[in-house]
Amino acid sequence: DKSTISTDSNFESIRYEGFGPNKTAVIVQTLTDNKNRTASSIRTLFQKYGGGLGTQGSASHNFQKLGVIKIEKKEINDERIFDLAIESGANECNSLEEYHEILTNPDEIYTVKKKLELNISNFISTDIEWVPINFINIFRDDKDKMIKFLDMIDENDDVQSIFTNAKFEN
Repeated sequence: DKSTISTDSNFESIRYEGFGPNKTAVIVQTLTDNKNRTASSIRTLFQKYGGGLGTQGSASHNFQKLGVIKIEKKEINDERIFDLAIESGANECNSLEEYHEILTNPDEIYTVKKKLELNISNFISTDIEWVPINFINIFRDDKDKMIKFLDMIDENDDVQSIFTNAKFEN
């Protein structure tokens, strides 16, 4: 008499790569306990919006995998954060409209963050991200389709994060 005891499901982290509307490169990071279900629903969405899933590496060569540290603008001024970023060994520092973004090699992200923490107490986020090397501009009519496509993927419970080289233009 065998008893069936369900143990914790095995979740697997899977990266899907492909091309969305307007040949935009898209990377979808998932965490799933059923990779057939996830692959099927992601593939269907890509196809529905005129794109397609590719093999591993088909889209990721359009990106660099980087450590990304985000800090609110009010925490520190542009000049000071730039100096700190360089001193702490970061590759790059961008002061964007909403926040400062510090880019590092993935394996140096925590070393850089530790040094920044000596001067900064609040961080928005510290993540490993796929950062586009070059962008594909998306204009007016295509914008809605691209946004809808990304929203539909994002609604999938297994999706953790989405990266794209789409850049929205007015």
